Amino acid sequence: MKLFVGVDVSSDDLKVCVMDCDGNSLKKFTVQNNPTGASFLRDQVISLADKHSCQEIHIGMESTSVYSFHPAMFLNEDEALRKHQTKVYVINATLVNKFKEAYPYLDKTDDIDAWVIADRLRFGRIPYTVVMQEQLLALQRLTRMRYRLVHNMTREKQYFLQNLFLKCNAFKSEVESSAFGNAMMELFLEKYSIDEISSMDVAVLADFLREKGKNRFPDPEGVAKCIQKAARSSYRLSKCVEDSVDVLLATSIECIRTLSAQIKQLDKAIERLLDGIPNTLQTLPGIGPVFCSGILAEIGDINRFKDQASIAKYAGLTWSKYQSGKFEAEETKMIHSCNHYLRFYLVEAANSVKRVEPEFRDYYRKKYGEVSKHQHKRALVLTARKLVRLIDALLRNDQVYTPRRKVNR
Repeated sequence: MKLFVGVDVSSDDLKVCVMDCDGNSLKKFTVQNNPTGASFLRDQVISLADKHSCQEIHIGMESTSVYSFHPAMFLNEDEALRKHQTKVYVINATLVNKFKEAYPYLDKTDDIDAWVIADRLRFGRIPYTVVMQEQLLALQRLTRMRYRLVHNMTREKQYFLQNLFLKCNAFKSEVESSAFGNAMMELFLEKYSIDEISSMDVAVLADFLREKGKNRFPDPEGVAKCIQKAARSSYRLSKCVEDSVDVLLATSIECIRTLSAQIKQLDKAIERLLDGIPNTLQTLPGIGPVFCSGILAEIGDINRFKDQASIAKYAGLTWSKYQSGKFEAEETKMIHSCNHYLRFYLVEAANSVKRVEPEFRDYYRKKYGEVSKHQHKRALVLTARKLVRLIDALLRNDQVYTPRRKVNR
């Protein structure tokens, strides 16, 4: 016999509903969301399990930001609960909400939500939600923060380029060097006006680029001439507007540099933590510590997934079907309900792997040439889907990657 415990979590308290296999509510109570409250919850659940001779206990709660983290870890690691073969689930809120739609006349209260969670546990077939190990959880916090910083960096760079277009609209078309190199950023920080850049001596500008770029420009004089050509070809702003744009560019540069430093700091922390987690994923060329950590942290225990198709679905690397009668749509969208962190790291890893692995590079090129629109995005996502099959095999079999041998015919 099994005991099902639904917990509705908030920052202040835990609403609890204990249910048996027949759907009968055995007990409902509320405790504080702190160690004392969690201990009382544990004692009550164990008491009911002993009273009703239950061999297994299933405890479920919605994944509610950080509020469910502490009670989930407390209950998952408790020795007394482990003796009763306890499984703790942190369930995607969408699964609970969709399940609740089968009860159209239920009110919306925390007590009823706890009852719905317990009933959802009773029906079973809950995917991918068992609480992970502490090391993987710690790694997950780091990789998810890195995901946020990378996206913040992308947005800041886009905003920077918008303001750069206002200041020097011909820069992108005339200057081949990146606007985010150290020399270019130092040039923008100097807040030279377009006219000052246009009239500057080429040798002086070249020396500036050579010094700030640490002699990395193969032809600093040529770059200086391109910058001046862009300045002469651009619209002129009023002094008031140009001064404001200069302030915005300088602010964006400081943000970009700060984000870059924070990402490097996180990368070091991720690498240190990954050293203590045995895995074979890093044997695949192109997958370094960061991509490896992002994938491992989101997948967790590979045995949570039935097969590689389940991982692909969890990561959103599958497409919805649209069929009616004899009609079946050829162009469909990727599913939206997925783990966006895992999809990000899988796609980034696929982009890296295809650069060094001929098999993945050839596959990407093949898929790129099959269509006339969305070529890169489609080919890269399909390459990531192919990568999932390999990752599943490496993790499930604890296998070191060995590239396929070419057969000469």
